[in-house]
Amino acid sequence: MTISTTKKLLGATVAAGVIFALAGCGQAPTDSGDDGGDAGSAVDGFKPCMVSDEGGFDDKSFNQLGFEGLTKAADELGVEVSKTESKSASDYASNLDALASEGCTFIVSVGFKLSAPTIEAATANPDIQYAIIDDWADADFDGKTDAPNIKPLVFDTAQAAFLGGYAAASYSESGIVGTFGGAKIPPVTIFMDGFELGVKYFNEEKGEDVKVVGWSIDSQEGQFTDEFAANDKAKQVAQGIIDQGADVLLPVGGPIYQSAAQAIRDSGGNIALMGVDADVFTTDPTVADLLLVSIKKGMDVAVYDAVMEASTGDFDPTPFVGVLENDGVSLSGFHDFESKVDPALADELKTIKEGIIDGSIKVESPASP
Repeated sequence: MTISTTKKLLGATVAAGVIFALAGCGQAPTDSGDDGGDAGSAVDGFKPCMVSDEGGFDDKSFNQLGFEGLTKAADELGVEVSKTESKSASDYASNLDALASEGCTFIVSVGFKLSAPTIEAATANPDIQYAIIDDWADADFDGKTDAPNIKPLVFDTAQAAFLGGYAAASYSESGIVGTFGGAKIPPVTIFMDGFELGVKYFNEEKGEDVKVVGWSIDSQEGQFTDEFAANDKAKQVAQGIIDQGADVLLPVGGPIYQSAAQAIRDSGGNIALMGVDADVFTTDPTVADLLLVSIKKGMDVAVYDAVMEASTGDFDPTPFVGVLENDGVSLSGFHDFESKVDPALADELKTIKEGIIDGSIKVESPASP
């Protein structure tokens, strides 16, 4: 199976070296029983499973959304699922091994950092089918997925982030918006690239000069916490961006938005938060009053479709690529901020979306699939 662009090689290169040297051991798999679906709709013995990255399944974002897609499919099929939650990067290989030993027939790895362990597991277990979110599983840089039993689930989130950047620039009163990430890896930087491109497009269209702090698409350098955890470091990075005058803040990295929200509240300023992956307004009501908008990645849809497809016995390793046109990526509504944004913004975003889909507006990130 050929990957259509050499940009995937960036992901494969970083995947080989991004594993953090953290201690820990794999958590035992936990089962979720039959919820009453049509047991006859899946091939005999079909068992879908999932392993999280270290953000955990309760991150109200990346891992949680993927697991929702898995459980929705399993409920409809009436099959048992298992999941293992990784506490650190050192858990990935052992968690994948545990699921294979338990009899899982379709295993979804959540996240770019599981690339190398997933390739190894798939190679060792050719009769088990795998899918991986946010990676092409191409560690040997030949433009092809490294095992025929791996289905990549990837997303051109730069497209949706472009809309988010435009919205942030439109909303900003200080003329400064900011972003920071967890790890400096393509599934994170692609949001930041699209965000900056959207801000630049707003400036071009409106004759404004809204600035982005925390990231530069040109240098591919910016602010990162180097982990996906809501902790003091994430709060400090967020505060540093707030101190530069940003009144819109985009944290990219699962639960790090929770630390950003704390920094916003402590600052006492009129600062808006942006969510990623899921519609954070819905998944985490504790920050809903701060949420301008969320840049959504349809991992639940991609995982659901992959599970349903695999359940028939006709596994197709062709990559799923989420874009605006197939709703694989999207922008949420403005919810409580609806009355606070420019009344013309919704129509402007609709026009921009159409332009991105028809190609008249170019959105290109070094991390784009």
